[in-house]
Amino acid sequence: MRLLAAFNPPLEDWRGKTVWIVGASSGIGRATASALLARGACVAVSARNGEALEALAAEYRAAPGERARVQVLPLDVRDAAAVHSAHAQLAARGPVDLVLYCAGTYRSLRADAFDLDVMLAHQQINYVGALNVLAAVLPDAIARGSGHIALTASVAGFRGLPQSLAYGPTKAALTNLAEVLYADLHDRGIGISVIQPGFVATPLTAQNDFEMPALIAPAQAADAILKGWARGDFEIHFPKRFTGWMKLLRVLPYRLYFPAVRRFTGL
Repeated sequence: MRLLAAFNPPLEDWRGKTVWIVGASSGIGRATASALLARGACVAVSARNGEALEALAAEYRAAPGERARVQVLPLDVRDAAAVHSAHAQLAARGPVDLVLYCAGTYRSLRADAFDLDVMLAHQQINYVGALNVLAAVLPDAIARGSGHIALTASVAGFRGLPQSLAYGPTKAALTNLAEVLYADLHDRGIGISVIQPGFVATPLTAQNDFEMPALIAPAQAADAILKGWARGDFEIHFPKRFTGWMKLLRVLPYRLYFPAVRRFTGL
């Protein structure tokens, strides 16, 4: 029966819960913040774009005498000291129930145009930034024996894909990281989830010059994430009409995988 049990304690009632979303200025992070606020959560929002965060907070102004449900904590995830400072400000108000790492960068890149600066920028924002957040939040979560940490990876990290030279490896690293965190922390009472989006209409994917199959809106992505948390899922992937095929490619032997990718992408 344990094999059929939820991976994590289901998260369904958000009233009074505190959530920290790192990467909340646009796209999936912003949509998830809005969805949680609509369900009664208190949400701290972080990103480099402070103006975008303030605009989000302005949509949820507290009534006189009420506690503000949006806390704006601008930061650059590459700055470990800034991440720790933001977490300290948030933790001073009480325990953080869930942390969502959604910060990321993306630029299409192939090996014949290898750019070390682009590669390292992806590493620093997509992966090292997540490590900076973990370094800040894990001690409190472990001491309390509670809380939930969610990392946003991507189906682009399932296998090597053309044009994903800089992006894909960082997302594969996040998936592996989430798996290790789950193995280490599940028995300590800490929930871990990894989010695997397909194509979502965001400022990052807007640069793609190809038709994106099963493209969904950020609000649809946020809805899928909250449903996954409510089920207690470890892996939350969407939309399944696309991610299901990506999971199939994930298990193909290389002699079948490489020809299949070449056929479907034309690259």
